[in-house]
Amino acid sequence: MADPSSDDGNRREPGAPDGGPPADGATATGGGPEIGDGPATADGPETGDDTASSAADRAGGRRVAVAVATALILGVLGPAIALLSGGVVLGLNAVTGGLPLAANLVITLILGQYVAFGGLAIVYLTWRGLDRAGIIAYLGVRRPSLKEVGLIVGSWALILVTIMAVSLVIQQLGTETASNQSAELAMQNPAIIPLLIAASFLVIGPSEEILYRGVVQGRLRETLSPAPAILIASAIFAAVHVMALTGGISGRLTTIAILFLPSIVFGAVYEYTENLVVPALLHGLHNAVIFTILYITIAYSDQIQEAAGGSAALLPF
Repeated sequence: MADPSSDDGNRREPGAPDGGPPADGATATGGGPEIGDGPATADGPETGDDTASSAADRAGGRRVAVAVATALILGVLGPAIALLSGGVVLGLNAVTGGLPLAANLVITLILGQYVAFGGLAIVYLTWRGLDRAGIIAYLGVRRPSLKEVGLIVGSWALILVTIMAVSLVIQQLGTETASNQSAELAMQNPAIIPLLIAASFLVIGPSEEILYRGVVQGRLRETLSPAPAILIASAIFAAVHVMALTGGISGRLTTIAILFLPSIVFGAVYEYTENLVVPALLHGLHNAVIFTILYITIAYSDQIQEAAGGSAALLPF
């Protein structure tokens, strides 16, 4: 992640190379109001400092609005591309007469994760004028330290306890939750669960975190302090999962609200470590554990399977 650009902790916005597109949200300077211009106040005409401050406030507001809009567009565009990639998979199946389930899953992961999320993030940062080294520096990609590994384990334990507590409350209230399409596929085809466990670390965690933490949250941090940036990015991340859920509207809303919790932890961990690898591994660990629980319950207990299906709705992808 880039170094802070001001005392309020906002991140520095990457600049554009000569001849390249300006960083989104940048505005041309010059042509502003002259000192002393503007409406009179009860205390007399505005001073130059007042005018400059007012102009700076307006410019700051525009930068925040552009950052939030950009984050929202990117956050929705990723899943939209993933959804469109499903057409490619359908086309391949039509041409070949039907691919094996494992092949379908691998192609879906490549197009729907690497391309839709990771590819979009890289294209966006490249458009903003960053080269390979600049992208790595902006995202904060490095080998985790032993302390960061411990933070991953501790954060996952926090997520687990929080979700268990919330799930208990939901069960007591009798509130319905939605089902996750990937979890349903895994429950119907347990043989692919080991592949999904590996994909959690190698594909899903890295691809989604580079977009939602590295780019969406990172873009927000250029103009916002940590708390609102994390909350907005987490809300976007949780909300777009409506595309991966099945069930009634109330069930989907409940599940999205629950998914908001681990998303906040992912964002907080990224903010604290400034290392994208940490939330990517945490995300992968969370998914992998849920898939492992699914596999065990499906293989050894039909009675526990129903409970496992409910927890699978909480997969954050």
